[in-house]
Amino acid sequence: MDIPWDDVRIFLAVAEAGSVSGAARQLKLGQPTISRRLAEMEQDIGARLFARGVGGATLTSAGERLLGPAKNMAEWAGEVARAAEADEAAPQGLVRITASPYVCFDFVAPFAAWVSSRHPSIRIEVLSTTKYVDMARGEADLALRLRRPQGKDLEVLTEVEYENAAWVSNALAKKLPKHPRPRDVPWVGWAPPFEELPPQPMLESIIPGFVPAFTSDNFLVNLAAAEAGAGAIVLGRVTHRFSRARGIVPIDLDMGPAKRGLLCLVCAKSALDIPRVRLVADLLREQVKGIRPC
Repeated sequence: MDIPWDDVRIFLAVAEAGSVSGAARQLKLGQPTISRRLAEMEQDIGARLFARGVGGATLTSAGERLLGPAKNMAEWAGEVARAAEADEAAPQGLVRITASPYVCFDFVAPFAAWVSSRHPSIRIEVLSTTKYVDMARGEADLALRLRRPQGKDLEVLTEVEYENAAWVSNALAKKLPKHPRPRDVPWVGWAPPFEELPPQPMLESIIPGFVPAFTSDNFLVNLAAAEAGAGAIVLGRVTHRFSRARGIVPIDLDMGPAKRGLLCLVCAKSALDIPRVRLVADLLREQVKGIRPC
């Protein structure tokens, strides 16, 4: 049986999004188109792939069997696309960089502007997300990640260790003890569905009955709250070429397990054969190496 890649891509998007509507947003296709293509695929296979209900789309046993091969097919499709682009004559076109919201705001966005001013033929797209972006599939070209990757097809181009600190407004810093304990400090944290993101679990481990003083589901809102004095936010104690003035200051506080941080520049190995990716990777590597304690 010959199942076209476009149909497998739709199946995989629905499986990972958990709904037809989520897959439609990801693939930029209409929901009726996705539903029709899925129905045709199920008819060809002779089995239902999803059980659909008000809660979304859940894989059936037949869908579960198809999921692993579909993921492998997606990775190979990414390899094919990168191989086709390896012969471009000169570095030009789109390079996608993914990172956490804070790293994108503080580092990647100004880096992108800096690259654009020097290489106008390069266009950078920044994917600011707390979700895992699969580089082996070509969903991004470069990533700045807070832990080392496990995939055999991924390469760490450089990494930097740093220290985290609790940052507060000047007004709040004056109200706190000179050497506060973690439980003496009001904290800015993540609201659902992101409450399991760092550093929240680490703060819960060192503060009995931990409850943030302020929460939101958006990093920039959390940063604005910290600058306004709502509580402390955990950020790296670093400086770099693109650093900007912050409306917050670090306080003398034992961060426990949240103290150490790691930033890794990661790329799919085959993506480095693409001239535009190699150019941006080399520029980004030098800037990451320039990150220093402050």
